[in-house]
Amino acid sequence: MARFFVEPRQIKEDTAVVYGPDVKHISKVLRMDVGEILTLLDGSGTLYRAEISEISKEEIRCRILQREQSSSEPRLKVTLVQGLPKGDKMETIIQKCTELGIDQIIPLAAERSVVKLDAKKSAERQERWQRVAMEAAKQCRRSAVPRIHKLCRWEELAEKIPLGARGLIPWEDEKKQSLKQVLEGMEHPGEVYILIGPEGGLEVQEVARACAQGFRPVTLGPRILRTETAGPAVLTMVLYHFGELG
Repeated sequence: MARFFVEPRQIKEDTAVVYGPDVKHISKVLRMDVGEILTLLDGSGTLYRAEISEISKEEIRCRILQREQSSSEPRLKVTLVQGLPKGDKMETIIQKCTELGIDQIIPLAAERSVVKLDAKKSAERQERWQRVAMEAAKQCRRSAVPRIHKLCRWEELAEKIPLGARGLIPWEDEKKQSLKQVLEGMEHPGEVYILIGPEGGLEVQEVARACAQGFRPVTLGPRILRTETAGPAVLTMVLYHFGELG
């Protein structure tokens, strides 16, 4: 069955309105007509089985037949705090983490981040990254779209981490405490934050700053992972450990 994301504001009582590029896709590409059934998703985990009731050039109106909460989303909410990388690596990270089940991604302006964004460019990138997450969620049939935050500074990060959340920093200079050991000693936390540095990693003072905010440094083993590999890899390990994958 065809699936389309809509904003919660597009759903009122037993009616949903689809507009934007999906109108053409539904009516022209899929050639769906009045009376046909599709699935709408509000991006936060609710699915709507809906019947097309009216088609125009600008919008498609649907009658909601059934609502249900998706069982495909991880119970464990994992947030990736990603040091801003070069080129299109951020898009790759967003795509792969969305497929795996990330809840949020916070781009971080780290000391070794080569790319520097002003307020305007930061807002433009955030919009693009959110679209990348939306498309990835569609392709892997998720019922929720991860939230991609605007570029964050170190002084803003502490405000984004709720009380009770666990923080992990994979760090090449950590030699004793492995990710496996930390996860085995952790009860189901509800929320986990993973901090990954950009190319070149994190500065020592950045790691110390994060540790002061409750993050725990861990080693991933003898091999050094690229920044675009580390986040998806740790996300996979965390979700697998708590029974959310496999």
